[in-house]
Amino acid sequence: MGRWRAVAALLLRNQILNSSKPSSPCLWRRPAIASQASRFLNSRCFSAFPSPISIYNNDSDSGSSDVYQSYDFGTKEEEDKGKIPVKAYFLSTSIDLKGMQADNLCNVVPPTSRSTNSIALRFSDSSSGIPTLDERESVSSCRFMVVFQYGSAVLFNVDDCDVEAYLDIVRRHASGLLTEMRKDDYAVKEKPLLTEEMRGGPDYIVLKTLDTNSIRIIGSVLGQSIALDYFVSQVDKLVEEFAGINRAMEKTGTFTMHRKKLFQLVGKANSNLADVILRVGLFDRSEIAWREARYALIYEYLREEYEVTQRFGNLDFKLKFVEHNIHFLQEVMQNRRSDLLEWCIIFLLTIENVLSIYEIVRESTGVSL
Repeated sequence: MGRWRAVAALLLRNQILNSSKPSSPCLWRRPAIASQASRFLNSRCFSAFPSPISIYNNDSDSGSSDVYQSYDFGTKEEEDKGKIPVKAYFLSTSIDLKGMQADNLCNVVPPTSRSTNSIALRFSDSSSGIPTLDERESVSSCRFMVVFQYGSAVLFNVDDCDVEAYLDIVRRHASGLLTEMRKDDYAVKEKPLLTEEMRGGPDYIVLKTLDTNSIRIIGSVLGQSIALDYFVSQVDKLVEEFAGINRAMEKTGTFTMHRKKLFQLVGKANSNLADVILRVGLFDRSEIAWREARYALIYEYLREEYEVTQRFGNLDFKLKFVEHNIHFLQEVMQNRRSDLLEWCIIFLLTIENVLSIYEIVRESTGVSL
């Protein structure tokens, strides 16, 4: 509406200027119109260029808030602008957090909870490493790395060319490095003018305020998700191995497996389940999310986005299939062992009977002589 008013005012001004020439007699017939128009034009200056303030004022006067809603995400370029890339990696089965914290003491972010299974490191461009900006600006301009004891590392605002340098910091304190590292990509965007605390998008999340607690929450869910992918792949290998055993039994009617191999499969299945529940802490309560509702919204949204509970349900179903096969094979092996013991007992009884008969025959022949 502001643009059309500006155009109308320009046309009115041109009409008045043209009518003010000496050759135009109409100017002196109706001087009131000219004086009123000049007072109107002098009271407010118009411009042909659109003003964002006038647009918002006019729309707010009419009671419409659609203009704010239409600029939430914008075009693809505007949507990608301001995004902070988040990269999650699962590279080992264990990380020494105490040693890592001692080697990077100047970069450690002070913890805000009693959890000891993770640390957060902040890296800034300043040589001293001491942030000089306020918290919101430092979070958006610095690089963060959240490292978890079970083997995950989540990088914030780190370019692809610098990823290996940060992962090398983790590898120096990691044990059980994987031959094939797992990776997942995500993004976070900060919009202080957002009406709600957070809003989800395709492969990214928009937050009203991005702080270190938000980074810890996002890092915890992404770290658990990428670790869950690894354990699911390990259980899938177990399922495939037992599927091969079942196919062989279908063809031959029997199976050949050493007792030691079966115990190794039992230990692997149990350790995977224990690692997911105990070390990864898939169902542990987040203290940060429990203390403040806005962090709880982020936590629950990301867990729902990554389907953490459903994926654990699938993992548990596969482990039950493995457990059923293990029990079946254990019973078969136990029956085989029982059969072997029975044959050994029969053999010993046979020997005992033969010796008894021999003794009887020898005694009878001695008496006759």
